[in-house]
Amino acid sequence: MHLSLAYGLLIGRIAAIALEAILGARGIVKAHYEWKDTLASLSMRLGNVVVNIAMTGIMFGGLQWAYEHRVLHFEASIAAWAVLFVLDDFTYYWFHRISHESRFWWAAHVNHHSSREYNLSTAARQSWTGVIVGTWMPWMPLGWLGFSPTMILTMQSINLFYQFWLHTEIVHRLPAWLEAIFNTPSHHRVHHASNPRYLDRNYAGVLMLWDRWFGTFEGERDDDRPVYGILHNIQSYNPFVIAFHEWVAMARDVIRARSLREVLGVVFGSPGWQADGQGETSDSVRAAWLRGARG
Repeated sequence: MHLSLAYGLLIGRIAAIALEAILGARGIVKAHYEWKDTLASLSMRLGNVVVNIAMTGIMFGGLQWAYEHRVLHFEASIAAWAVLFVLDDFTYYWFHRISHESRFWWAAHVNHHSSREYNLSTAARQSWTGVIVGTWMPWMPLGWLGFSPTMILTMQSINLFYQFWLHTEIVHRLPAWLEAIFNTPSHHRVHHASNPRYLDRNYAGVLMLWDRWFGTFEGERDDDRPVYGILHNIQSYNPFVIAFHEWVAMARDVIRARSLREVLGVVFGSPGWQADGQGETSDSVRAAWLRGARG
């Protein structure tokens, strides 16, 4: 992305955050900001940019290697961009889903869900470790398929840019046909909620179709308002704690593990997995809630 465009988008996002915060403080729109939380989110974004710049060579090199072994070749035409848009969004869905269902990538992603606020600054709360642990690798098949690294990274940026505006409570519902096809603030509020009904739902980037097709969709309900955060919220605004707390917890669990099976479980199993089956995972929390609701 051209530097002037990148700077322009950055300034635009900061202006949008400031405007939402001001309007929310005056009661004109529904938006709540806690300054410590906002500063933590912006600090996370700064660290994310630094790490991504440092890792650009490895990430681009991996995609380039895949592209050099491509089986097809796509020129940068309108049709090729349209195909890439769909494939990129499909890839994002599965990357995002795995980032919730496997603790190894959840450790890199959990920081984005650690805020108990939900506003535009929450979108800035991005990982410091994702690129390091290979969260870009699911896009390598697109290189093998014949899309250049530049096209892939550009489409990733477009997808992430779209997701910025989803992090708001200002927009309640959009027309039904838009809600059916696209990811919206309502759908993404569900994704950031820790309510049992909403845990690990709505992984979409742009298109909501993947969640509907693969059984991970949940609509927002007015009688079950989203409660933001994670199952066990961290009591810190320190960006280093936010970035690394789950990695530290994972290392502690690995040290305590009594077998290779337990090591693999606490690293690659569902977040909250325990060898005795008593761990608090999203599935177990939802199951307990359903039993209570039916009882």
